[in-house]
Amino acid sequence: MRVPSLLPVLTCLALALPAAAQQDVNLPSLGSSAAGLISPAEEEAYGASMLRELRSMDEVLDDPQVDAYIQSLGYRLVAASADPSQHYTFTVLRDPEINAFAAPGGYIFVYSGLITTTNSEDELAAVIAHELAHISQHHLERAFEDAKKKAPLYALATLGALIVAGGSSPSAGPGIVASGMGLMQQEQIDFTRKDESEADRVGIGTLAKAGYDPDAMAGFFDRMAHTLRPGGGDGGDYSGDAPPFLQTHPVTSERIAEAKARAHVLDEQPQNAPQLATAAPADSLSLLPFVKSTATLLQPMRRDDRSGEYALIRERIRVLSASDYNDMADYYARNLGRDGFNTPAHRYGYALALERTGKTGKAVEILTQLQAANPSSMTLQLGLADAELLAGNRADALRRYMAMSAQSPRNPAIALGYAQALLASGKAADARLAQNQLKPLLDDSSEPQLYRTYGQASHVAGDDIRAGEAYADATFLAGRPQDALGQLQRLIQRKDLDYYSRARIEATIALITPIALEMQRRNLPQAGDKPDNGNGNGSNANDSRTGFHACAGVSCLRN
Repeated sequence: MRVPSLLPVLTCLALALPAAAQQDVNLPSLGSSAAGLISPAEEEAYGASMLRELRSMDEVLDDPQVDAYIQSLGYRLVAASADPSQHYTFTVLRDPEINAFAAPGGYIFVYSGLITTTNSEDELAAVIAHELAHISQHHLERAFEDAKKKAPLYALATLGALIVAGGSSPSAGPGIVASGMGLMQQEQIDFTRKDESEADRVGIGTLAKAGYDPDAMAGFFDRMAHTLRPGGGDGGDYSGDAPPFLQTHPVTSERIAEAKARAHVLDEQPQNAPQLATAAPADSLSLLPFVKSTATLLQPMRRDDRSGEYALIRERIRVLSASDYNDMADYYARNLGRDGFNTPAHRYGYALALERTGKTGKAVEILTQLQAANPSSMTLQLGLADAELLAGNRADALRRYMAMSAQSPRNPAIALGYAQALLASGKAADARLAQNQLKPLLDDSSEPQLYRTYGQASHVAGDDIRAGEAYADATFLAGRPQDALGQLQRLIQRKDLDYYSRARIEATIALITPIALEMQRRNLPQAGDKPDNGNGNGSNANDSRTGFHACAGVSCLRN
C-alpha cells in the first residue's frame, strides 16, 4: 500500500474546504456558535491589514472624490440594511476585473472595472447591497464553521477508501483523492449557492428601502451573464474563463428569475417604499467627516441628481484607473461625435484626461462650460478649480476652493485641493492655513495623500516634528509600515521634542511595530519598494500627487 505517500495530499484535502470557504471573504458573526473564532477587534485588524496589503500592491484607487462618493452610496445602503450598526469601509480597487468582495471588519472592496461596466447607480448599488448582505447574514462564519465540521470527515473517508483499495489497485489512490476533493468542492458550491440566493434576497430588500430600483440586481446579473460569457463569442467581451465576478457570484437563469420575482413582490408592496427621509440617522453615519448633517444622507436624492453624479464619478474612475492618459484622451475625442456619447459625464472624463496629458487650457474651457450648465454640481466645481490650479490660474482656483470650503468645510477633496493651492505660494502663512484645512480630517481618513500634504504644509509652516509624524503616517497607510517605523525611530531621536510630541511618537511606534514585524516575518512587499528618505513618499517631499496606472483592458473603455 502507498497510503503514507498520500498523507500530504490528505492534509491539503482537509484544509481545502476552509480555504475555499474563505475565497468569498465576509465578516464573521458574533451571534452563532463560532463567535469565539475571532473577536470584533481582530475582525477590524484583519480588514485593516487587508487594506494596507492592497495598498502595498498599489491596488487601491486613493482619490478623495471617489472615496466620498463610494462612502456616501455605501452608507445610504447601510442605513437601510439588516445591520446598520456595523461599521463599514468601502474601497475602490484599481483593477479592470469585474468583481467585488466583502472582508472581515465590514470592509467592502469594489473593482474599478465593475464600476465602469455598470450602466446606472442602481446597478452599482445592487452589487454593494449584495455584498452588505453577505456581511449581515454572517456567511463567512457559517462557511468556516461548516468547513471545520466536514473537512476532517471527508479526509477520514478518503483515507479509509485508500486503505481498502490500496492492496488491490495501487493506481486507485489518485482517483480516490480526486473524488474526495470533488465531494468537498461540490459541498462548497452548494453552500455558496445558498449564500448567494440569500444575499440576493436580502440585498434586493435593502435596495428597495434605500430608494433604488429593486430590479437592478436581476438586470445587472442578466446583462453580465449575456455580454460577458466565456469564450467572448457573439459579442462577449471575455475570452477563456468567465470573469471573476461570475465565478464567485454564479449566475443562473433560476437565480435571475428569483431576483426578478423578489423585486416584483417589493414593487407591489407600498410599505416597502423608501422611508429614509424620516429615519433617525444611524450612529455609524457620523463616521463620514464630510457630511455636515447625517440626516441629509438619509434624505432621498432626486433620481436625476443621483444619476448625474454617478455618471461623473464613473468617468473619473475610468480615467484615474487608466494605464495611459493619452489613450483615454483619444478614446473620448474619438467617440464624442457619436450619437448618445456626447454627455456631460463623457465631456468631464475628456477634460480629466486632457488635464493629465498637460492640455490644461482646453480642460479649463470644457469644465467652465460644464459648470455653467450645471452650477449645483460640486464635482464639476471641484474639477474646474483643480484644472485652473494646474493651468496656473491660482487666484481663480483659490476663490473657487474658498467658496466650496465654506459650503462643505469637511469635504476631503475640497480641503486637499484648497491646501495644495495655498501651498503653491510657498509662504508660511498660507501653509498654516493649509494645516488648518487638513488637520480636522486626519483622524477620520486613511488616505495617504491627505497626510502627505499635511506633512508638506507643516514643513513649510516650520513645524518639522508634525511634518515628520504626518509623513510617517502617510508611509504606514500606503502599505509600508517598516519604512514608517524607521522614520519614527529617527524622529524620536530629536533633542527638541517636548513631552507631548515624544508621547505621540512613542504611541505610534508601539502601534506600528507589531505590524511591521509581521510583514517582515511573512516577507510581504512594501508599496513600490522604494528607498526610504523620510518624507513618506519614497521620492520628492514636495510631490503630493498620487499615480493612477493599474487599469487596462476593455473594461476601461466602456461607456
